[in-house]
Amino acid sequence: MTDPNTAKSCCDPVVETTWNVEDTVRERYAAGAQAVEPQLCCPVSYDAQYLKLIPQEIIDKDYGCGDPSKYVTEGDTVLDLGSGAGKACYILAQKVGPAGKVIGVDFNPAMLELARKYQPEMAEKLGYDNTSFLKGKIQDLALPLDAADAYLADHPIASADNLDAYHAHCDQLRTQSPLVPDNSVDVVVSNCVLNLVRPEDKKQLFDEIFRVLRRGGRAVISDIVCDEPPTDAIRNDPDLWSGCIAGAFLEDEFLQMFYDAGLYGIEILDRSEEPWQSIEGIEFRSLTVRAYKGKQGPCLERNQAVIYTGPFKRVIDDDGHTLQRGKRMAVCDKTYKIYTDPTGPYAGQFIPVPPLDEIPLDQAQPYDCTRAAFRHPRQTKGEDHDLTETNGGACCADDDCC
Repeated sequence: MTDPNTAKSCCDPVVETTWNVEDTVRERYAAGAQAVEPQLCCPVSYDAQYLKLIPQEIIDKDYGCGDPSKYVTEGDTVLDLGSGAGKACYILAQKVGPAGKVIGVDFNPAMLELARKYQPEMAEKLGYDNTSFLKGKIQDLALPLDAADAYLADHPIASADNLDAYHAHCDQLRTQSPLVPDNSVDVVVSNCVLNLVRPEDKKQLFDEIFRVLRRGGRAVISDIVCDEPPTDAIRNDPDLWSGCIAGAFLEDEFLQMFYDAGLYGIEILDRSEEPWQSIEGIEFRSLTVRAYKGKQGPCLERNQAVIYTGPFKRVIDDDGHTLQRGKRMAVCDKTYKIYTDPTGPYAGQFIPVPPLDEIPLDQAQPYDCTRAAFRHPRQTKGEDHDLTETNGGACCADDDCC
């Protein structure tokens, strides 16, 4: 049995092989764009009302393991990582409506061609055109690959100097005309694609998700996870790589990747009860996770408090704040807003206790968020608060008071 203390992580580099991960994935999915590949990923059920307008060719050649499109709203700008044939993008286009925008990114020319083929038809059916498909690598969302390819066509690499010039040009493209700019999207979605990225690039992949999200934005990712680390034999099988198996994340490690990238409010939205596949006793299944961007920034004291409503006696959030059920817990302004955001991950779990006299933001002093502290009622009401009043029985309805 493998020692779990020495077992390889899903993000450890694979043993050297005679094949290239990206080439293998590109070739497998190029074939999947030409003919249906039923073994590429596990079956997914989508809301039928959004499939009615989508061409059958796209539906047949879609490969995924979940449905993150459930978690977008009207008006969102959505980025789909590894958009493939475009089915998710065309579902999203209907959900975000004409006020929203959908951007699909894929590095496979055959899949991009298939997705773009139906853009005019879909725009006509919808009555608006809010979808675009861009060529790029999801672990390098700043680099526009079409522009990089155009440079290579005009400047073939025949020497080390040529190679250095190409890399310098790519850096310039990332800075001056990024494929996806910083802080530009409301939601990043992906469906069974992150596992196809090389292990050594996975940290950069999550950093890119964080970079492109706006403050308050969210990532909703469906992907394949495993309950034990894949063996070397699995990791070095090209068919299992392109088949979404060899690059699968460990369940808990998948969640940790969101945290390490700086996201918060991380939660499992869906986990398939039965494994999609079991290989060498290792179970591989679909997991859908949501996480938010927006906890960065200064901690400021504005005399705010929150009351955790339960059901647990106490909880600890991603930043180490300890919240005790029913207690007025002192929090900084940033944390107060995160906990009480009606559209955020903690909605409905906290009762806000704002101060009677609000401290202007420009007068707020730094607050030490590393300590767990109770907020005395006098801090929110004011030390000199001595109001005495009754509400005239307004809490009772008609003659129902006791």
